[in-house]
Amino acid sequence: MSKRKKILLVEDDPNFGSILNDYLNLHSYSSTLAKNGIEGLEKFKKYSFDLCILDVMMPFKDGFTLAEEIREIDEDIPIVFLTAKSLKDDIIKGFKIGADDYLIKPFDSEILLLKIKSIFKRKLIEDSKVETKEQYNFSSFVYNSKFRTLRFKEEDEINLSPKESKLLQLLLQNTNDLTSREEALVKIWNDDNYFTSRSMDVYVTKIRKYLKKDPTISIENIHGKGFKLNV
Repeated sequence: MSKRKKILLVEDDPNFGSILNDYLNLHSYSSTLAKNGIEGLEKFKKYSFDLCILDVMMPFKDGFTLAEEIREIDEDIPIVFLTAKSLKDDIIKGFKIGADDYLIKPFDSEILLLKIKSIFKRKLIEDSKVETKEQYNFSSFVYNSKFRTLRFKEEDEINLSPKESKLLQLLLQNTNDLTSREEALVKIWNDDNYFTSRSMDVYVTKIRKYLKKDPTISIENIHGKGFKLNV
């Protein structure tokens, strides 16, 4: 990942909570452990998180109550419930509150990682569906996202392929800032494996070729993270 996603883990079992917290931190996430629902809400209000993992059965404040309070603050943050109970009513209640997923203890920690990755990937795709600009004017170029055309000064327009167009649009949305490799792969290719990543590099090279007519524009490789369109 280009940057470590922040996870709030709320788990009252000190041994399990500590082990799971360390496991998440070892696997590219920045996890913060809270030992009960009250502490969990305090930390959620104090810090910024990308996802919450909540144990259901906790003293002082149970996971369902905590989730409802979190949803009042941020209705979009993903929530995963952990529970030792497999009762149908509890699972239904969790999803009605707005759970993105549910794991019944004991569970395989690798499955949790896969579920987290799937949630973040789904969120990236959903975020990419927001309305975007149709025309971008940058330096000596004009790019039209609707018709997938790129024009340099008064020269004839060139037609971009669908993926070239989407990649250029994403770079322009992040002008002079990082466009993460993962974000591009998920939003444009709906995949982030090694071979797709190599394919994306080919498209970056193509866009560089289109833009080289203007020496004030460059696409910089940010090692291990992604690309930066400098204008």
